[in-house]
Order: sequence, then structure tokens, then C-alpha cells
Amino acid sequence: MEMKLTTKACDAAITTNKLRKLSDGGGLQLWVTPPNKDGRCGKSWRYAYRFDGKQKCITIGPYPLFSLKEAREAMAVAKKQVIQGIDPSALKKERKRQQRIEEATFKYIAEEYLEKLRREGRAEATLKKNEWMLGLAYPDLGDREIAGIKPAEILTCLRRVEAKGNYETARRLRSTIGSVCRYAIATARLDADPTYALQGALITP
Repeated sequence: MEMKLTTKACDAAITTNKLRKLSDGGGLQLWVTPPNKDGRCGKSWRYAYRFDGKQKCITIGPYPLFSLKEAREAMAVAKKQVIQGIDPSALKKERKRQQRIEEATFKYIAEEYLEKLRREGRAEATLKKNEWMLGLAYPDLGDREIAGIKPAEILTCLRRVEAKGNYETARRLRSTIGSVCRYAIATARLDADPTYALQGALITP
């Protein structure tokens, strides 16, 4: 009968020159890698399973950040997914892909920019004004990947504001959108500010 792991055994697990896989049963394994230059060995939880007749493995997380109890709970969730016909590995990749898409959207980056202003100690009135301004842009640009936003799309957004006779607001909104774009450039998520192409395109109040 396969022996279950204990926290004490996990803490004490070491290796010298090759990978060790300590089994907790049911497919849950603690992988202990050879020591690095500092003499420390890495430990991480993996769940080995079969899906569509193929042997697969998914990483749960490092030990002790993920305790033995938490690793077992994560395995139980993954096992249930397999029973339901869901590949845990494919699901994890899809979630990461969706997260990357979300983190590249105009709204996500705009909220990062607002948080930056907040940490810089900007006045509450300034923060609320910027939040209000960006709220005008979210219906058109919020869910768009910022790197794919064209000047014409921004102009369409600004024209909606102009159509209500709010010419000065439209001009300030262009400036605020530009600030978000320049923040995206600084954080390596955008190559150029598309609002530059709109200089002179708006009605002067």
C-alpha cells in the first residue's frame, strides 16, 4: 500500500544529483529538483493524470507556498475536472491566455494608470476627474486590446462626446486617453500613442 506524504517528509526531502518524485497517491507528486548554486533544492507539486488515453501532468505550485493540504485540495479539483471531461492542463492554459488578454485591454491598463496616480498622492478631485473621463471611453475602448486601438476608434469615441456639445470635455478626454497610452508605452505594452494622430481633429471650443 502506497504511503501518504507528511509535512515533515516534505520538509526533509532533499536530492543530490537527480530529480526525485515523491508520491502522495492518486497522482499527486512532490518533485524535488537537484540543488542549485546556493545549495537549495526546488520543490513543487505536480498532478499526473490520464486524459483521452494520454499521460499528462499539471503543475499545482511550489512547496511550501502550497502546503500538502492545499496540494491535495487542488488535486481533488483537477480530478473532478477530468471526470467531467475537462483537461486541467488545457483549462489552465486557456485561463492564462484569457488573463493575458484582459491585462492588455485599455480598461485594465487605465485602471493601473489611475492606481499609479493614487500612489503618487494626487488630489482626490484629480483622481475622480480622471476616473470620470475614462468612464466616457470605456464603452468604446474598455475591452479593446490597447495595442490594436486605431486613431479612428478613439476619434469615434471623442465624437460621441462632441455630439453632445461638450467640446472641451472631448479635448480633455483625448488628453487623458493619451496619458494612458503613454503609460502603456512606458510599461512595454504599446509602441506608439495613437492620440497624436488626432491633433487638430477635434472642434476647438
